[in-house]
Amino acid sequence: MNHDVGTAALAVISACFVLWGLVSARLERWDVSAPIAFVVAGLVVTHGPTTLIHVNLHSSTLRTLAEVTLALVLFADASRVNARQLRSSAAQPLRLLCIGLPLTIAAGAAVAALLFGGNGLWVAALMGAIVAPTDAALGASVMSDERVPARIRRLINVESGLNDGIATPFVNLFLAGALTSEAVLHAQSVSSAVVELVGGAGIGAGVGIVGGSLLAFSRRHGWGSPGFRPLAILALALCAYSCAVVAGTNGFIAAFVGGMAFGTIAHRNDEEGLRLTEEGGTLLSLLVWFAFGAVMLVPGMEDASWRDVVFALLALTVLRMIPVGLALAGSGLDRATVAFVGWFGPRGLASVVFGLIAVDALAPQQSKVVLAVVTVTVASSVLLHGVTASPLAARYGAAATRTRPQNGAENSEVEPIAIRTLQRSRRRSTVPEPSEE
Repeated sequence: MNHDVGTAALAVISACFVLWGLVSARLERWDVSAPIAFVVAGLVVTHGPTTLIHVNLHSSTLRTLAEVTLALVLFADASRVNARQLRSSAAQPLRLLCIGLPLTIAAGAAVAALLFGGNGLWVAALMGAIVAPTDAALGASVMSDERVPARIRRLINVESGLNDGIATPFVNLFLAGALTSEAVLHAQSVSSAVVELVGGAGIGAGVGIVGGSLLAFSRRHGWGSPGFRPLAILALALCAYSCAVVAGTNGFIAAFVGGMAFGTIAHRNDEEGLRLTEEGGTLLSLLVWFAFGAVMLVPGMEDASWRDVVFALLALTVLRMIPVGLALAGSGLDRATVAFVGWFGPRGLASVVFGLIAVDALAPQQSKVVLAVVTVTVASSVLLHGVTASPLAARYGAAATRTRPQNGAENSEVEPIAIRTLQRSRRRSTVPEPSEE
């Protein structure tokens, strides 16, 4: 029987997980995060004299892995923010998500059109959307530094937890436009993509509401085993995604909306239940980072030019920092805080997954351009944010403690909204647990 990823790959990847489990605490003290370690591992075991396995960039197994990973992460993140909390106590995160993110996508699309105009406006817009979502899990030193005000850590965490779900419809619409305009692979129109998004949202909402209601009813009446509840929640996330895909609609939107609906209906006492879904997403996300090092890093860098470097540097700086500044204008946060939030926007898992999907779907020439842009941007982010996260967090946190009043906007009381971070041991120290109300 043939497999895209064979037994040898399974053995090597499993050994990487065991090795990380043995040395993770020591490496994290040196700010070597799990994603960085698995990117390096993927690169080392697939290239050069240490090559042990071969992974195909266009493997159907790899794409399926990436898609399921993002679906689990979207469901888990969204389920921790029920709609009532988000509506009543998340003004600053909503500014970043509803104003800052669209502006970042638009700015990225405009710059991509100037630098890579020969590939069409749809592809330029796709690039802007792919590299827009942030991933706070890549900067654990910021999220664990208690000198940084809890409200600011929460703001960064909530934004990174939800912006990949909000960016998903943009990515899908622009990808559909690129495919339609070039008449490759699919005869999918932009209008049909909109229908898919709406249909996915409807299926996700239905699965989340019905599943959350049934699980809440079962818990109240003692029908279900507490030990099986985490598996049921994990299955609910997979059900939302897979039902939408089978129905021909968008599985990512279904997972995101399903998680939000579930969190609104059954948010009480589900901290433990959601942990398995989180851990499943974490496991798969590390496999995606391994794949980034194995199949994206080398070909992406080989095809890169000065345009990709310019785009990456702009995307990590002004194309994010200016929209963040506009979004937070009038929020009560001072300039130093706005600059800190604007800089700390690592590009991570969502950009890698969206990039893999786009590279697999587009025509070869466009695929190379997108691969180079995504690879250079993510690799630059891992390097630059990794190097600066700890010293900037210490500097900003010390200044915040020394110069700002305790009743300032940065130090005001934090509402209990919890979002996933990659390091489970650090999550509890950075974000308050959900209330029982």
